[in-house]
Amino acid sequence: MKIPKRLEPLIEDGLIDGVVRQLMSGKEAMVFVVRCGDEIRCAKVYKEANKRSFRQAVDYTENRKTKNSRQARAMAKGTRFGRQAQEEAWQNAEVDALYRLAAAGVRVPKPYNFFEGVLLMELVTGDDGDAAPRLNDLAFTPELARIHHQALVMEVVRMLCAGVVHGDLSEFNILISSDGPVIIDLPQAVDAAGNNHAANMLERDVANLRHYFGRFAPELLNTNYGQEIWSLYEAGALHPDTALSGHFKRPEKAVDLHSVLREIDDARDEDAARQLRRQMASS
Repeated sequence: MKIPKRLEPLIEDGLIDGVVRQLMSGKEAMVFVVRCGDEIRCAKVYKEANKRSFRQAVDYTENRKTKNSRQARAMAKGTRFGRQAQEEAWQNAEVDALYRLAAAGVRVPKPYNFFEGVLLMELVTGDDGDAAPRLNDLAFTPELARIHHQALVMEVVRMLCAGVVHGDLSEFNILISSDGPVIIDLPQAVDAAGNNHAANMLERDVANLRHYFGRFAPELLNTNYGQEIWSLYEAGALHPDTALSGHFKRPEKAVDLHSVLREIDDARDEDAARQLRRQMASS
């Protein structure tokens, strides 16, 4: 096929030897199957900001690191340089997350290189040796749904132990390879400790898994792994091999009745004093 313009620099630099075909075009990038020597890999070509539909919501970009204060100021002001810096930070978020998660043993595509807005990484394949299908394109028996659900919940745990929350996990960005699920599409990944929205995002990720697999195994709809996982994480008790129950009950603190009554009395006394001052001022 004709070499896409964005991939020409990678061919010129010897990072890839040829383009086999386009694999998909999504809201944020186009993905191509490429040849690198004897290996077949994929190249993710990020779309420019004005050509993609996924917007960088402030919830995702909160506390993302920048190279320097000048860059941070430009991003805040929305200047041309700032928009370029924001795009770079957005793309780097996925690259950084992939390297971090791969090192932690999370099932993500292995990254190889990132060059001028193109991420070169492992091509995840299915049983037939071709590109692996997405989760949403498949149907499962109840038993297999339970197996995949449990495997993915544990991947969420491993990600969180590595300090990362996917932030947009669903059946549309999970591949089923020849040896199980693989998580993809991480430009919106957030730092678990540095983002105030991380807990909500993790619970939403887990809820998406529950709702999808609950279509095939309805008993999964009664689980609550998300809050259980985050509670363990906050308590410093979450590890990659932590046994989970799928249930969570928020601890209920005993009500200090004397303190409540004391606060009511204080408020009543303060109101009475306020009324007295008003009467004295008007007389």
